[in-house]
Amino acid sequence: MWRIEGARVVATLARVTGDVGLAEDLAQDAVADALVRWPESGVPRNAGAWLTAVAKRRAIDAWRRRERLDVRYREIARDLSETEEIEWEPIPDDVLRLVFTACHPVLSREARVALTLRVVAGLTTEEIARLLLVPVPTVQQRIVRAKRTLTAAKVPFETPEPDEWRDRLGPVLGVVYLLFTEGYSATAGERWVRADLAQEAVRLGRVLAALLPREAEVHGLLALMELQSSRFAARTGPDGSPVLLADQDRSRWDHGRIRRGRESLARCDAVGRGRGAYALQAAIAECHAVARRFEDTDWERIVVLYEALGRLAPSPVVALNHAVAVAEARGPAPALALVDRLAGSAGLRGSHLLPSVRGELLARLGRIEEARSELVTAAGLARNERQAEVLRAKAAAL
Repeated sequence: MWRIEGARVVATLARVTGDVGLAEDLAQDAVADALVRWPESGVPRNAGAWLTAVAKRRAIDAWRRRERLDVRYREIARDLSETEEIEWEPIPDDVLRLVFTACHPVLSREARVALTLRVVAGLTTEEIARLLLVPVPTVQQRIVRAKRTLTAAKVPFETPEPDEWRDRLGPVLGVVYLLFTEGYSATAGERWVRADLAQEAVRLGRVLAALLPREAEVHGLLALMELQSSRFAARTGPDGSPVLLADQDRSRWDHGRIRRGRESLARCDAVGRGRGAYALQAAIAECHAVARRFEDTDWERIVVLYEALGRLAPSPVVALNHAVAVAEARGPAPALALVDRLAGSAGLRGSHLLPSVRGELLARLGRIEEARSELVTAAGLARNERQAEVLRAKAAAL
């Protein structure tokens, strides 16, 4: 329930209190109350309303205890006291306002990402740390400092003015995409796909595209998310186990999403400013989407697109994906040479990605013992249990 409703509960409280940090604290206190009461009383019919009402009452009690008698607090408290739980319904764009508040320029980029993933996506600090490849205490400190900074700077809970959109857009797009990637391939837990998170990211992307029709990268990001989410139904088996791209039943792909993704990519191109990093990734996803079979994929085009992406937005993960495309287009030997160059990359240290790709390439080259060792290592590093199961099965098959 918290995964689905949490962001809206926090957003509603932030709109009421004007303080994102306080709103999250109140929401968490309400969750603690629920964990005590619901096992005895049962889950309320409108669980989001219950949490919001409890959090509001806590806010009123805190204000009264502090004897804050200014007009604003008195009016808010009186208004909230008269609100029935059943009337709770967040303004549709409250979550978007929450994202913009969490991505305010007063915060560092790292703080924006961590805070938004915490209060909007509802991820735990451990999940955020795995997603960002940083220690858990670092994430905790970023979130605490971010909330304190927003409060001290009196950042309003609102959508920015039109002349501020350009400066605020980059961090917002980055956070929305991180939210999507956590839903597309969960960093931890028992589930391989968390469609609720991914769909929330797609929804936010659609809102942004409607608000900013002349921003190419907004359409590029939306195209990428629509195209990738088209595979959800085919990405897991009946038991929830992952189904890799080469083995997916493409008749189960959502062709409506593929159409919308391609239309968004066309709108990106129509703006006439060239493709950015999101649009290039969307073009790669389009290559997969239009291929009737895995064998029909235009891997040479994907290699070229990854080379362009690597120049525009270089990262170890992009380089690793480029190597995977090279393996399909030109064979495992040249790809393995590219992968071996990434062995000392700090961005991949502690991740299962490098040994899993290396294991696949070694297996294709017939170096079975080395391949098995790499896949076992990758399985031990994987934080998502479903991903680890796939890697262990591959190692066992060798």
